[in-house]
Amino acid sequence: MNQNVENAVRSVATDLIALSHSIHADPELAFEEFRSAAKVAELLSQHGFAVTSGFADLPTAFDATYGSGDLVIAVCAEYDALPEIGHACGHNIIAAAAVGAGIALSSVADRLGITIRVIGTPAEETGGGKVLMLERGAFDGVGAAMMVHPGPIDIVGATSLALADIAVAYSGREAHASAAPEFGRNAADAATLAQVAVGLLRQHLLPGQQIHGIVSNGGTAPNIVPAHSELLYYLRAETAASLADLTERASACFASGAIGTGCTHDIRTVSPTYTELTPDPWLTAAYREQILDLGRVPLAPEWERSRPLGSTDMGNVTNVIPGIHPIIGLDSSGAVTHQPEFAAACVTASADRAVVDGAIALARTAVRVASDPEERARLLEGVDRR
Repeated sequence: MNQNVENAVRSVATDLIALSHSIHADPELAFEEFRSAAKVAELLSQHGFAVTSGFADLPTAFDATYGSGDLVIAVCAEYDALPEIGHACGHNIIAAAAVGAGIALSSVADRLGITIRVIGTPAEETGGGKVLMLERGAFDGVGAAMMVHPGPIDIVGATSLALADIAVAYSGREAHASAAPEFGRNAADAATLAQVAVGLLRQHLLPGQQIHGIVSNGGTAPNIVPAHSELLYYLRAETAASLADLTERASACFASGAIGTGCTHDIRTVSPTYTELTPDPWLTAAYREQILDLGRVPLAPEWERSRPLGSTDMGNVTNVIPGIHPIIGLDSSGAVTHQPEFAAACVTASADRAVVDGAIALARTAVRVASDPEERARLLEGVDRR
């Protein structure tokens, strides 16, 4: 059956590549991916999928379903871009590969006794689309969830860090910076003090913990003591427990800025918390077999945990449902994700091959798990326990 799904992907390769390029040429930010979502859903609809748009009460999410088997396999499609640098994370490739895998599996769905769902998941870069969809039941009944993400190299058992996305707002008091500075309470100084505290904290972080951020608001004019400022920060750690520890320590740093300047502060969550990726071992091994068969040379398993991928809301999915989030390599001439050069690499011949290979590898992995009686039973039992 492997040959069947490979032939199915290659038969629509031209359409998949055209979809990838079209999404790349028209980048849309989190929760604004109306055109991209429509393009992905339309191609699936043309191949017999029943599409529900506005899925899980998210206007740019969708659910595309084919088949009626008891084992439900979900392939996640992402399509949001980054501000200013567009598809520098290659979500155009993710979406096209997901469509290819879905179409391939639809050609064998009846024989395998599966239902294939391609789920359009918006706002991965910020906003936590999958977290919201999980909470709203979008993944109920799914036995296994998978997707493939582009990167500079192939990494099968890819891992990621848990993530807290926060905004820290400081409030002080305006005053003339020259004529009456003593009447002011400088919110920009509060942000500066907090950043110094965070910088000193870095020496004492636990392994795997990270903290980085920007000043999103630092005042309006040099001659006005700023009454308002804001920091946007990402806190990351290898596990949710470690992230909770980091959040407590960082919160004290943010509070110090307010205390030292006589300001007040407020911390709010910008996006839902992302948990770490926990790829399913059996599905990971099955995917590795397929990618090797396609002539790719992935990173050795013993090195995979040394290369965490930042953070992704697919981590939340894999903590609930057996799933994988491998990296499909492309030639980026040394560029890494979130660089403009990587965005340019995501519409090259190497990127187009990644679309096709990623779709084939995902489809073959699904065939393997659906055809293995023990693993099929494991996935179905997992649905019953949730």
